Amino acid sequence: MASTATMRERFAGQLVIDETLRHQAGATPRTPLQRFFGRSPLAEEARSWYLGALGEIAVGGILERLPEGWATRHALPVGTKDTDIDHLVVGPGGVFTINTKHHADKGIWVAGRALMVDGQRQPYIPAATGEAGKVAKLLSSRLPHPIAVHPLLVFVDPKRITVKERPERVRVLNSHEVRRWLREQPAVLSAEAVADVLAVVDDPTSWRATDVGDHVAARSQFAALHAEVRAARRRRRLWAFAGMAAVVALLVGLWTLLPLILGALVG
Repeated sequence: MASTATMRERFAGQLVIDETLRHQAGATPRTPLQRFFGRSPLAEEARSWYLGALGEIAVGGILERLPEGWATRHALPVGTKDTDIDHLVVGPGGVFTINTKHHADKGIWVAGRALMVDGQRQPYIPAATGEAGKVAKLLSSRLPHPIAVHPLLVFVDPKRITVKERPERVRVLNSHEVRRWLREQPAVLSAEAVADVLAVVDDPTSWRATDVGDHVAARSQFAALHAEVRAARRRRRLWAFAGMAAVVALLVGLWTLLPLILGALVG
């Protein structure tokens, strides 16, 4: 059944949260021993979706703090059933599609259309360009004049971003700088133009029809899963610390006994 709710009701990470839970549904429950030692509850096939959801939630929170006059929409369904526009931002500075990538502590290298994450080439630049093109086509078909749409590629907590050659259209940003960057863009849209764009964006018929689900329950289930993952990570760290402490205690004990051992050997 197609959704008739306005698109402004969609939340950051909605599609990837649904996919995370779908893949997680087949996960084998952990045994009590696995829980004790902190094994992650995440199914392997759910892991990438889970990380993607965390990234989109983080960027969504940043974008929601944009000043008055700016508006953000999330998880706009476009293309096939498992693709969406992570975030769409409309404000005085223009219209921007944001493709969020969660590669915490990874090195990002950019040169024109080429992009690598820790040395592995990724097709993120063309994908971001394509998303902006789809939104521009949609807006131009429903508004009396063309609307420029600018693609952003936003990385969550990368180790570093090295730009050897800036891409022709896509701006690559760290999640911590995206809000400031948007606010610094020169004004190109009036308040009336922003409202016109949002009227098109908020119309469900502008986008691929989606199934109606209990999204409140989905967010609650994801929050519970996230809490389990964090608890398991803390338990693993505790065991790692305990193991290191045991090794240190053993070494100290051996050092204390070393004179006695040497004395016995000499004697």
